[in-house]
Amino acid sequence: MTLTVRLPPRVEQELAEYCAKRRLSKSEAVKRALEELLRTSGEVRSSRHPFIGGDKGDGSDVSGNIKAALRTRFRRRVR
Repeated sequence: MTLTVRLPPRVEQELAEYCAKRRLSKSEAVKRALEELLRTSGEVRSSRHPFIGGDKGDGSDVSGNIKAALRTRFRRRVR
């Protein structure tokens, strides 16, 4: 399959440098990167970022719940 992708100049430059150092073609480097991305896309990568997978709630009205919790917490401190 052929795929055409527009890369920002900065990314294109970094890719060219990466490939030159490792003696890879750009196609091979992109294939490897996509394979890695797709291999780990189903996994929670909590070790890479502390906030990924941190919310164990049901996802319902998160901002409303946070606002209510903050109001309750700070009202208790003021009194």
